[in-house]
Amino acid sequence: MSQTDLARVGRALRRAGLGGVAVGELNGSLLLEGTLPAWADVVRAGSVAAAHRGRYPHVVNHLDLPGLPPVEPQSPRLRDSALEGARPDVAVIGGGVIGCAIARELCRYDLDVLLLEKESDIAMGASSRNDGMIHPGIDLRAGTLKHRYGIAGNAMFDQLAAELEIPFVRNGSYIIFSAAWERLLVPAFYLRARRGPIPGVRYVSRRELLRLQPEVAPWAKGAVYTASSGILCPYGLTVALAENAVQNGARVSLLTAVTGIERQGDRVTALHTNRGTVRPRLVVDAAGVWADRIAALAGDEFFTIHPRKGTSSILDKKAGYLTASVLAKAPFADVRQHTKGGGIVRTIDGNILVGPTAVEVRQREDNSTHQPQIDASFEKHSKVAPHLSERDVITYFSGIRAATYEEDFIVGPSPRVRNLLYAAGIQSPGLTAAPAIAKDIAAFAVKALSDRGPVGLNPHFDPHRTAIPRPSEMTAEAREALIESDPDFGEVVCRCEGITRGEILAALRRPVPANSIDGVKRRVRAGMGRCQGGFCSPAVAQLIAQEQGIPLWQVRRSGEGSEIGFGPTKGGERDGTV
Repeated sequence: MSQTDLARVGRALRRAGLGGVAVGELNGSLLLEGTLPAWADVVRAGSVAAAHRGRYPHVVNHLDLPGLPPVEPQSPRLRDSALEGARPDVAVIGGGVIGCAIARELCRYDLDVLLLEKESDIAMGASSRNDGMIHPGIDLRAGTLKHRYGIAGNAMFDQLAAELEIPFVRNGSYIIFSAAWERLLVPAFYLRARRGPIPGVRYVSRRELLRLQPEVAPWAKGAVYTASSGILCPYGLTVALAENAVQNGARVSLLTAVTGIERQGDRVTALHTNRGTVRPRLVVDAAGVWADRIAALAGDEFFTIHPRKGTSSILDKKAGYLTASVLAKAPFADVRQHTKGGGIVRTIDGNILVGPTAVEVRQREDNSTHQPQIDASFEKHSKVAPHLSERDVITYFSGIRAATYEEDFIVGPSPRVRNLLYAAGIQSPGLTAAPAIAKDIAAFAVKALSDRGPVGLNPHFDPHRTAIPRPSEMTAEAREALIESDPDFGEVVCRCEGITRGEILAALRRPVPANSIDGVKRRVRAGMGRCQGGFCSPAVAQLIAQEQGIPLWQVRRSGEGSEIGFGPTKGGERDGTV
C-alpha cells in the first residue's frame, strides 16, 4: 500500500489529539501500535484510522492502556481427549446464531460438520442478549455488507420460522418525528426503500400515528412505518438452528475452546482445543467477539474487534399495552456512535424491551449491568412513550457486540489462508442477516472443498424441526389431547409463564439438550416471568438432577462453576471429603 495512505492516517490522528500512535501495516491492513491513556481514546483512534484508511481494507488496532494485561477469553476448565483425531470436513468455531445457521446450512451438503463452542451451551453470548428484532434495513448504508445481508436475511425469515417452528411476527416499526421539518426526510426513506428493496414503507400522519399507537407522546408529528420489521426470540432461533443441524448430521462440541492453530503454508492443518486436536479440511471463524483472536492464531490477523456493550431492560407483560410494534425516535441512527439508538420493542412473548444502549468497553465478556445506563435509556425512551416506567422492570441484561472499526461485516474467504472462511464483525443487524450469511458461507465452503472433487447434496437433509409443544398456547381440545398422551404436560411448574413439567423434560432431551437452569429458561421460558424463577427454579433444578443422574447441588445455574451448592449440608461426603 502507499506511504501516502499511512501519512494521511498519521496526520488525521494528530489532528484528533492522538499523536504518538505508530502507524504501519499488517497483512495488508492498517496497523496502529502504542498506548493511550483512556479506552475511549483507543477506540477513537481506531475509528479515525478507519475513516482515513484509503486503500487499506481494515484496521488492526494494537493500541491499549499502559500497564494493563491483555484481555483474554475465559477458557473452559474441562480437559479431555473427546475430539482427539477428529477429521471433519468443516469445523465451525462459534455457537451463536451465525455459527449455528452456518452449521445448518452446511448440512444441506454431503459434509461432516463439527461446531465448536467454548461455553457450556449455545447462544450464551450476543445471541441471547439482543432485542430479537428482525430489522427492515431502512437504516443501513447501501453498498455495505450489513445492507446486503440485512435485506436478504429479512426476506428469508417467513420460510425459516415455518421450517423451524419458531414464533415469528412481522409487527412493523415506527420511526417517529418530533419536529415538522423532519417530514422532509420522508423522500429519503422512500429512496432507501426502493433501492433495498424494502417492502411496506409508508408515511404515517400524526393523526393516524396517535390512532395506531395511542401511547406515543403527543409531541409526535408523524412517522415512517416499515411493515417488514419483525420480532422473534433470538436464543430460540439459535437453539432451533443448532437442533436442526444436529438432526441433519452435524456434531456440536460444547466447552471446547480453540487454543492454538497449526498452519502449513497457506492452509490450516490443525485446531488445538482443550478436548483434543481437530484436523478439519476447512475452518469457519464465527467466533463473535473473539473472531479476530482466531484470525491471529491462524497467522491471519487483518481486523480488530472492539467490544460494544448494550444494556436493555425487560418489562412485565402488563406493560405490553405500550405498543405491539417497535417505536424509535428520529433521527434513529447516530453516525458518530454507530448505533441505531435503541427503541421500545414488543417482544415475541409479549414483554416490552427498552434499549439497548451502546458503550465502548475493553472487556469482551463483561455482561454486567449498571444503573446509569438503565436510567439513561429510560430517560431517552420515556420521551417517546410517557407511560414507560422503571417500576415495571422485571430484569436487565447486557450483551457485547462484535464491532470492527470499519463498522461492517466480514464475510468470505481469507485472502491468505485457502481453507479459512470468516463470518466476523457481526453486530446489528446480525440476527437479521444470519440466514443470508450462512447461505453464502456454505457456498464458499463448497467451492473451497471442491479441490478434491465435487461436493454433493445431502439427500437426507430435512429443513423441518419440530418444536416442543406449548400447552399454554394450544386450544383447549389440543391441550387435553396432549395431556392425555403425556400427563407431564398437565403439571405446571412455572406459574408466571405457564410452563409444564413436560416442556422442561422435553428441553432436557432435545438434540442439543439443556444442561442448566438457564439452558431450560432459554428453551422453554421457565423462570422468564415476573418472579424470574423465584418459585420454579427449585423444581427445575430437581428435574435436571433427576434427568442427569447427579446430586441436586451439582446442578448448574449456567456455565462452569455456577453449581447451585457446594455439597451435602448434613452427613455424607462433601467435595470428595468427609
